[in-house]
Amino acid sequence: MTLHSSITGSGKAFVILHGFLGMGDNWKTLANQFAEEGYEIHLVDQRNHGRSFHSDTFNYEVLAEDLKEYCAAHNLEKIILLGHSMGGKTAMLFAMRYPELLDKLIVADIAPKYYAPHHQKILEGLNALSENEAARKSRGEADAFLEQYIKDWGTRQFLLKNLYWQKDKTLALRVNLPVLTDQVEAIGEALPTQTVYEGQTLFLNGLKSDYITKEDTALIEAHFPNAKIKGIANAGHWLHAENPKDFFAEVMNFLR
Repeated sequence: MTLHSSITGSGKAFVILHGFLGMGDNWKTLANQFAEEGYEIHLVDQRNHGRSFHSDTFNYEVLAEDLKEYCAAHNLEKIILLGHSMGGKTAMLFAMRYPELLDKLIVADIAPKYYAPHHQKILEGLNALSENEAARKSRGEADAFLEQYIKDWGTRQFLLKNLYWQKDKTLALRVNLPVLTDQVEAIGEALPTQTVYEGQTLFLNGLKSDYITKEDTALIEAHFPNAKIKGIANAGHWLHAENPKDFFAEVMNFLR
């Protein structure tokens, strides 16, 4: 099964992978900007996310294989690949496995290390929402319901993008919540040891985020000897949404 995507622009293939509980649509605004610079942007929904297929198997090995199959289906080679958070881990593993398909790699706010599970409260809220039909009568009601679990407004708006209208006039979530809840540990997996990608790589981290720390530099350089690491000011983990201007500028600077 091929992953769902939306494609905009024409030119060199540039694939963007969203983070956990996200979807390609989260990147629409930046995609349009990149397209204007002469790229064919592929906003891909990873399995169990967005409009892509649901599966009981969920780990970085299959996510990387999904991307390989996507590239084959769309005749993509020598791509620019940008991944954020979970998508960054997929992108890193893809680069290790299939370096010949890649031109340049961009990783947004994630390191190749292990991360302990930390999405429990979000998953608890989403599961409660999916079980409460009354809270899914409108986006406003869904937002108010989720606020009991997730205080941050921005995080809630990001998560509520997963809602869509069903025929019975209730909202439902696009993500495969049972599998993602059950297999959330897979999100934190480290990159396999002894893996190296020699190609040009850019790591971007939000300076208000703690996902990439100074201590991670040695590990990043061990896996990616040709990596540059750049900080994005006034931005946390959602650096592309919090400071899109600087994010866009750093990416374009790297690509040029």
